[in-house]
Amino acid sequence: MAPISATAPLRQPLFRWFFASRSINLVGNFMAPVALAFAVMEVSDAPIAIGAVLAARTIPMIVFMLIGGVLADRMGRARILFASNLVSGLSQAAVAVLVITGVAELWHLIALSALNGIVSAAGLPAQQGIIPLVVPRNMLQEANVLLSLTRAVVAVAGPGTAGLLVLSVGAGWALAIDAATWLIAALLLLPVKLSGTAAKASIVGDLRLGWDYFRTTSWLWLCVGAATMLNALYEGGLLTLGPQRAEGSSLGAGGWGLILTFQGIGVLAATLVLMKVRLERPLFYGMIGMAVFGLPIAALGFSTDLAVLLPAAALSGAGIQVFSLGWQLSMQENVPAELLSRASSYDQLGTYIAIPIGQLAMGPLAAAYGIENVLAIAGIAFVAIALATLLSPAVRRLSRANFTAEPGGAPAH
Repeated sequence: MAPISATAPLRQPLFRWFFASRSINLVGNFMAPVALAFAVMEVSDAPIAIGAVLAARTIPMIVFMLIGGVLADRMGRARILFASNLVSGLSQAAVAVLVITGVAELWHLIALSALNGIVSAAGLPAQQGIIPLVVPRNMLQEANVLLSLTRAVVAVAGPGTAGLLVLSVGAGWALAIDAATWLIAALLLLPVKLSGTAAKASIVGDLRLGWDYFRTTSWLWLCVGAATMLNALYEGGLLTLGPQRAEGSSLGAGGWGLILTFQGIGVLAATLVLMKVRLERPLFYGMIGMAVFGLPIAALGFSTDLAVLLPAAALSGAGIQVFSLGWQLSMQENVPAELLSRASSYDQLGTYIAIPIGQLAMGPLAAAYGIENVLAIAGIAFVAIALATLLSPAVRRLSRANFTAEPGGAPAH
């Protein structure tokens, strides 16, 4: 593994603007869930209220994700991302005003969350596809690692900051600050001028081209298919049953918070290593990292001892960071530039579509078979599914591309 220069992408003007925009956007993203949850509770005490608002964003995002990928490829990723950030900021500002003035009703929050989900369906694929256009291809690892470092730092500070804002100035004003981050992120994208792909087919035709590429690229559909199952196990296992397991044991809320903190430490540690070392064979190491990511699920099934859980959490954080970088590099270096947002939209669809299934199914399973048994089986299944992808030579042998050209080029397949 050769050394790399972590700060090299910051010498690229377009990347600097995108990096600043994304960093500001991440601050808002990590504040928003806390602020929105407390805003919803101010408006309604119905047990389903928070879930309804969250689902109102997620469902339209899933429905429109593939169309969003087509639009990003056709109209220009920077333009689509600017519009997505702008509308998201305005919709969040509307929520903030309604909450601050005390006139908000639950249906207001649901409708505005749905609007946010629709524009995010275009923004997410555009965001995934923009990086190869703003840095030379031989700096893709450095660019992705810099973005990951920002995410790791904000992940530690963002939720706590949102909690302090909710306590000090109220949920409405916390949402107003979140809205401001979206709007600032949009403005910072204005200097990023990138053209789209000239439309050669109808939107249906573009969707078909994206699907044809997806289904005939074995490493892509294998990993996305695996991720669909893994996300259901992770969201339903660790994030849904994990807090319940902690609450019903000696861990408590403090122990659960410590587990998540150590996971964040693992992410940060891996990011610092990857700032210096080039990641070869991105999917081979990435899927091993993904398998390691499942360790805390299994560990919680077998033990509530922090001496076991904290190292598992730290390794988990490091593993998901290796996978995240490996996956981004695999997509950005191997998918044709004109199809990247469409391919990313299939990736995002696979990421989100099974999450509600895991969230809804794990509770009844735990009630029927015991939370420890379900967590242990889910964790073992997680590791097995991740490692099974390495049986495919297309996944195991995918290598890094060697680029010397300026941004915009991509290998043709």
